Amino acid sequence: MKAPERRFERLWDEQVVVEGDPDVSFSIGKEDMMTEYQEVRTTEHEAGREQRIATFKATQLIWLLLGLLEAALALRVLFKLVGVNAANPFASLLYTVTDIFVAPFASLTGAPSAGGMVLEISSIIAMIVYLLLGWALERIVYVLFYRPRGPVSVRQTVVAEHTPPEEDITAVRTTVTEHTSTHTPDSL
Repeated sequence: MKAPERRFERLWDEQVVVEGDPDVSFSIGKEDMMTEYQEVRTTEHEAGREQRIATFKATQLIWLLLGLLEAALALRVLFKLVGVNAANPFASLLYTVTDIFVAPFASLTGAPSAGGMVLEISSIIAMIVYLLLGWALERIVYVLFYRPRGPVSVRQTVVAEHTPPEEDITAVRTTVTEHTSTHTPDSL
């Protein structure tokens, strides 16, 4: 059995009736009505946060570019292994772009071939070398520019407004209280 829905409704004579249960009602006097509220504003400041975010973005960019290069080189190896038509515009574009990166390794080893299919070992070596270079570059950026978490400064501003129970609503008293504390990552 579903419980009746209860909704509080304010009547003109300051009596509250619980909808769904006619036996429950209570009166609210002027002294019981809410006349105060508090608003708390919290701001945090952490030294080095912006530099950590910039370092994170730089390392992610390095990994993205490295991933694109590795994918292009892997596609080149696959295309050469399958024997894709080099006159095809996409294959031609891929070979032209990746030739720049494979050129330093082209004369390291021979390329075994059979019936138009070529195993470009130099492209596989290029993939390994560029992976190691990309990883080293990412680590260098991380070590040089990353800053560990420092103390966190938390500032809370409490604004308390009070409207007196009199009928004059224009009289408002505002109190501002500030509290500042500093936390280190170990104390969080």
